[in-house]
Amino acid sequence: MKPEDIIIAPVVTEKSTMETAEGKYTFRVNKKATKIDIANAVEKLFEVKVLRVNTISVRGKMKKQGRTQGRTSDWKKAIVKIDTEASDIKYIGKGGKEVKLNKKYKSEIESFNA
Repeated sequence: MKPEDIIIAPVVTEKSTMETAEGKYTFRVNKKATKIDIANAVEKLFEVKVLRVNTISVRGKMKKQGRTQGRTSDWKKAIVKIDTEASDIKYIGKGGKEVKLNKKYKSEIESFNA
């Protein structure tokens, strides 16, 4: 699947808007997508580093319109935690030399609430 087929839309609620300060973003995703597919799609589309993905299968609700009764469709929700610290990583490589990696990822998703 393409990343555009996996991520359907952002879920904008009061709770999800408050969680963006912690680096957690909520998306409506394809029902057949796995956590790994979702993480790869978010990294590719928004150029961020994904730390964790939690998924929830949301069941449809019963709705009435006049005499007829129906059900809304089931859907899948993913809560994605991204890396918000854009600091460089330092570690000791071969020969005891200090190696520095630059992070080329963004620390937030700007187009989330748009």
